[in-house]
Amino acid sequence: MKNISLNKGRRAWYFTICCCLYFTVSFAEVSKKEESGDCSANSLTLVSSFVGMTSQQQQITGTVTDNQGQMPGVTVSIKGKSTAVITDFDGKYTIAAVPADVLIFSFMGYKTIEMPVNSKTVINVVLQEDATNLQEVKVNAGYYSVKESERTGSIARITSKDIETQPVTNVLATMQGRMAGVNITQTTGMPGGGFDIQIRGQNSLRFDGNSPMYIVDGVPYASEPIGSLFTSGHLPRRTSPLNSINPGDIESIEVLKDADATAIYGSRGANGVVLISTKRGKAGKTKFTGSVSSGSGHVTRFMKLMNTEEYLVMRREAYANDGVTDYPANAYDINGTWDQKRYTNWQKELLGGNSSISTMQTSLSGGSKQTQFVLSGTYNKETTVFPGDYKYEKGNVHLNLNHESEDQRFRINFTTGYVVQNNTMPTADFTGTALSLAPNAPALYDALGNLNWENGTFDNPLQLLATDFKGRTNDLIANSLLSYSLFKGFEIKSSFGYSNLRYKELNLLPSTMYNPTYGLDSSSSLVFENNTSRNSWIIEPQANYQLTAGQVKIDLLAGSTFQQQMSNQVVHMGYGFSSNGLIENPASASLFSIMNSDATVYKYQAFFGRANFNWKGRYIINMTGRRDGSSRFGIANRFASFGAVGASWLFSDEPIVKKHAEFLSFGKLRASYGTTGNDQIGDYQYLDTYSTSGSNYEGISGLQPTRLFNKDFGWETNRKLEVALETGFLKDRIFLTAAWYRNRSSSQLLGVPLPGTTGFNLIQANLDAEVQNSGYELTLRTLNLQGDKLSWTTNFNFTSARNKLLSFPDLKGSSYQSQFIIGQPLNIVKVFHYIGLDPQTGTYQFEDLNGDGVLSANDDRGFVKELNPKFYGGLQNQLKYGAVQMDLLFQFVKQENYTEAFGTVLPGTMSNQPASFVSHWQNPGDSGPNQLYSTGINPTAQRANTLYSQSDAVIADASYIRLKNISLTYDLPKQWTKSFSCKLSVQGQNVLVLTSYKGGDPEFKTAGFMPPLRVYTSTLQITF
Repeated sequence: MKNISLNKGRRAWYFTICCCLYFTVSFAEVSKKEESGDCSANSLTLVSSFVGMTSQQQQITGTVTDNQGQMPGVTVSIKGKSTAVITDFDGKYTIAAVPADVLIFSFMGYKTIEMPVNSKTVINVVLQEDATNLQEVKVNAGYYSVKESERTGSIARITSKDIETQPVTNVLATMQGRMAGVNITQTTGMPGGGFDIQIRGQNSLRFDGNSPMYIVDGVPYASEPIGSLFTSGHLPRRTSPLNSINPGDIESIEVLKDADATAIYGSRGANGVVLISTKRGKAGKTKFTGSVSSGSGHVTRFMKLMNTEEYLVMRREAYANDGVTDYPANAYDINGTWDQKRYTNWQKELLGGNSSISTMQTSLSGGSKQTQFVLSGTYNKETTVFPGDYKYEKGNVHLNLNHESEDQRFRINFTTGYVVQNNTMPTADFTGTALSLAPNAPALYDALGNLNWENGTFDNPLQLLATDFKGRTNDLIANSLLSYSLFKGFEIKSSFGYSNLRYKELNLLPSTMYNPTYGLDSSSSLVFENNTSRNSWIIEPQANYQLTAGQVKIDLLAGSTFQQQMSNQVVHMGYGFSSNGLIENPASASLFSIMNSDATVYKYQAFFGRANFNWKGRYIINMTGRRDGSSRFGIANRFASFGAVGASWLFSDEPIVKKHAEFLSFGKLRASYGTTGNDQIGDYQYLDTYSTSGSNYEGISGLQPTRLFNKDFGWETNRKLEVALETGFLKDRIFLTAAWYRNRSSSQLLGVPLPGTTGFNLIQANLDAEVQNSGYELTLRTLNLQGDKLSWTTNFNFTSARNKLLSFPDLKGSSYQSQFIIGQPLNIVKVFHYIGLDPQTGTYQFEDLNGDGVLSANDDRGFVKELNPKFYGGLQNQLKYGAVQMDLLFQFVKQENYTEAFGTVLPGTMSNQPASFVSHWQNPGDSGPNQLYSTGINPTAQRANTLYSQSDAVIADASYIRLKNISLTYDLPKQWTKSFSCKLSVQGQNVLVLTSYKGGDPEFKTAGFMPPLRVYTSTLQITF
């Protein structure tokens, strides 16, 4: 226990001196009265009252806690007096007070509580978070931290309190719907899958050049996919590296968006920066926390498809339209081979299972004033909704150590995490099969429980059960930060980071996966193996100087970065084995080849600086700059400079505003402008490179040139401008932030087409094209109710964004003319314009733009549909009543998407169709709305269906409101649990979707793959 005003020895001397002075004064008063002969009892009464007062003073003890447990560092003071103490590591305090005193308990970020002493000697209090005091919270800005009220840049933030309510395994899933300007979509519902993220739009013409920079505890973390197309295919199974970051270990996530916030990261800040800070140890009694979660997930919604009767009507009519009376031998669904009265809902059969989810987490934390620690471990297991024993497992260990010297001049922080992921997802997604399989197809198993091939007429979708996929990831990330204060205000420090990732995957395709009628054996078995490694180190020495000169506070920062990343990937293929039992042994393959062997080294260095000037606490200027060098560019443009300036004016602190606008508790106007860069182009793109030709000449493998040298190959540059207004009303119970931004990205890193006579299709160069992203962001936080038991907080964010290609030299003559249009967004599709159904022929009709009588992709696909969201956002409500807390998060998006008709094969072929296709043209004069059925013999119908899938008819409104997350938590009363704390909670993810969209999930833009699942979990957490 630490006494702010007095220690024990000084308190005794102070008490003695006060007594002597008091008695001296009293004695002098008595002497005067005696000399005047008027010695009343009043003076003697003063003496006796003082003695009585001091005798009433008593020691008050107690413990201060919050919902998480004991709180060290809380200030306990006596109202109207200078006496104050601070709670110790166990949240305990002792203070001397009299019955008439009032104790004040205060801690930053929590509501201040006043407790009258009366006759109590023990006073325990529970502090509640104060939603109106968030301007004093410090925000991580990367190389420095800044108070929320004093930041000049645009930084969005969520904390562990937002993350812990969501049953997710990927860090990006925790951010959906919670941040203005941050658009995140899930790419697959399979465990371990990835997410797409865009921070303030798409800056680069290259699809893979728009990822933000991720920094975990000061260490840059590569987010590129670690799988291979040979082994893991496309979306379903490609493990996202970000799954290595356990959401349960995260303390906060800050997203840096504007130039002022991102320019200090220079060439890597063009697409925004995501700062992830993991949990750190806190001083106090050693605390153990354990939690167990269990739940299940299932597909949110199914498409409405034809039943058997509707399907067979379609098939018969298609053959009749094509003039076929004798059904072919391979038309098993209609020629009597398969039962024509059988009906199976294949979506429920193949996608309708329940995915089980279980998570166990433990943590041990505590420490002294000088040294704190936290050690945690997590195990997570998820299965799928598919048939079969598929699972995704993840286990991780997290350690953080903090230490400072007694004089608080030397500090060291060490953080490390190790993650192991096992991914055994299926080798293909069942979703496409579930949507296309005939509803009267045979049963999956025969009477003996074996896979049913229906005498060779049925390619059983469960043939995938014979395949095997194994993906294993071992990921280590560590960081150490050492700092030393040489003298007051001057600190030197250095960060040392290291990451190491090892990934191995096997894709086993044995002959047993094929229909037995094909007569294949193990000589047709195939296996792919991928081994990927990625390790990096980074060193960042820094110096920071803070000084105050009058009413000016100056903060100076200078530092440098030295980074290296080495990547290596080898992909093997083995074919033909003597036995399927030897399929994992490459030496047993009759044919063994190397599909890819790639080793790269990326080196990066930089020098950066920051100067922050704060005058009177109201006028703030923040300047940042960085000089970067990257090995990814040619010698002529290897180095580049980036910088920004941000300014803010806290006008609410102006005397005139304080006097005449008492309702305005906070007001800040801020603006920023600067440049950042982008080097997401891959390694060695500027060099002359060669690869093996795959051909042997006299036993020697030849080489062939694959890339031309370009010494002028340099950085993409992004110029960012922002203006924002932040206002708080009624003591910040209502807090509003409105921002406008405009980003322009130029010197696009793109392949410039070359004439075929050069022997190359293109050369990597900086194209003089420019892309603009602009928009408005609105964030509103309101404290609707705040009482001793009941509180209600609302957070709302809204983003309206516009993406536009400003310029592209010679676009019409380039290979990109079918992809981009000047003045239009990058994420567009050029489509034919559907003008209706021909009532005489029953086929789809489209507008012939150039009037030449021929529909061609280059000349007539001139209508534009944008797939970017028009606006998006989220609405979060948190309600607390005593020990019960409910969190609700709604996510909303205004957008267009492909309908259920997109990608469907010609209606009438041996493939099921959406139920909407039942309404179709049958006789001359019919209006459809869908065209006539055909088995594919009618070329006019076949072509019309192909053009239909490339027209504006298959793109429609896909706006939605989703109850993204709901959580209900109950803290058991202390009188029940006694020596430990217990929390019970239930969570739901993707609970409800309100939409007019008739396809699958409106968020999902990838046809044929499983969309995000609806997940429910329950959690038990114990702390002691």
